[in-house]
Amino acid sequence: MNGFANYETWNAALWVGNDEFLYNTAKACVEFCDVTETPWDKFVRCMTDGVVGRFIGETGDGVRWNDPAIDAAEMNELLADL
Repeated sequence: MNGFANYETWNAALWVGNDEFLYNTAKACVEFCDVTETPWDKFVRCMTDGVVGRFIGETGDGVRWNDPAIDAAEMNELLADL
């Protein structure tokens, strides 16, 4: 999948990199995460909790942000490069 571990990781990365709201949210998660969580963990929490989670709990292609198949290490690398 274009250098990613699997479809789910590739799809999540594609949406984060190509949607302005998701991109800006991911950047904020890198900047404001604390030592108890990784940027990807914070992003997933932001995308699945509360009001946002009811509307943006998955990518536009239906992959849930908290899908266990998503490679968190790859996503943390991606977010660090934003």
